[in-house]
Amino acid sequence: MTSMTDWSSSTRVANDKSTMSIRSGRRFTGMARIRNDAGVTRNASLRACALLAGLLATLSALAQEWPAKPIRLVIPYSAGNTGDISFRAIAPALEQRLGQRFVIDNKAGASGNIGAQEVVRAAPDGYTLLLGATNNFVVNQFVYKAMDFDPLTALVPITLISDAPSLVIVNARAPWDTLAQLQADARSHPGKFNFGSPGAGTPPHLAAELFAQLAGVQLVHVPFKGSPAAVLALLSDEVQLYFTTLSSVEGNLHSGKLRALAVASRTRLAALPDRPDAAEAGFPGLLTGNWWGLAAPRGIDPRIVERLAAEVHAVMAEPPVQKRYAALGMNVGGQSPAEFSAQMREEALRWKRVLDTAGIKAE
Repeated sequence: MTSMTDWSSSTRVANDKSTMSIRSGRRFTGMARIRNDAGVTRNASLRACALLAGLLATLSALAQEWPAKPIRLVIPYSAGNTGDISFRAIAPALEQRLGQRFVIDNKAGASGNIGAQEVVRAAPDGYTLLLGATNNFVVNQFVYKAMDFDPLTALVPITLISDAPSLVIVNARAPWDTLAQLQADARSHPGKFNFGSPGAGTPPHLAAELFAQLAGVQLVHVPFKGSPAAVLALLSDEVQLYFTTLSSVEGNLHSGKLRALAVASRTRLAALPDRPDAAEAGFPGLLTGNWWGLAAPRGIDPRIVERLAAEVHAVMAEPPVQKRYAALGMNVGGQSPAEFSAQMREEALRWKRVLDTAGIKAE
């Protein structure tokens, strides 16, 4: 017969075993839940990695297949501009190397801002590119209040296409043969002499402001609607000075109606070998012109950028292209993306200083 004490002991033992079983079950359930949660997390991570790998593979394939269709090239000015001319000089060879043609789309307006903005908003797939001028990359953001993007961050530099140094142009009847003579006369008559430009903030405007600051003279800005109107004003003595590239005045230079005092460059221009460069003319800091460069929307595959830059560089090395550019008064481009980016940032700082010193306000 079992005693009460033995029964109580047996009951305690049974209860203890039951409790242990319950606790063990809870621990087992908790561990199972942890294992399940870890499994879910691991599966989610694996799925995410698979999706990322698939995306990268797709991008890689797209980059390798590029270009699979024609490339739209937006030029933010009317047809026939210097950039248009310089690109058409290399387009056949570049199209042959890429296996696709370029479709030029001239989108003029707001000093190039309309066309540039369209490229900024385009898909970064390598099929919409910008061929912009100096002011589209390093000037307009300081001049136009309504401009809602910064070219230095919204665009990816690819390479420089051409660089046309400015010429200091005067009427052939003007009494100056050198920049030093012009400087002396302008110092003696502050505010007497005018200079023309195709508009506020354009390269000819900034070039003249830079000269005035370096020479310590006061000149009056007279803006016109385009370069042809400014050249006509120079021919009629409405303005006495105009900074422009060779293509704008070549005919009038050869006919003897206009005269170039100097080339705003580190070297002489092959098309005008008798004209002094900036240093020879006494103004080594007078380095200005109108260059044109290729850029793409931010987010483009870097391999497309590198390939485009390499192909342009190869085309620029061809003697017929160099000869054609020299005849147009332009230097060939072909910089690497990194070199072009560095040039843009350096020039943006330089032109901002010129704008601030001249008191040119945002429009």
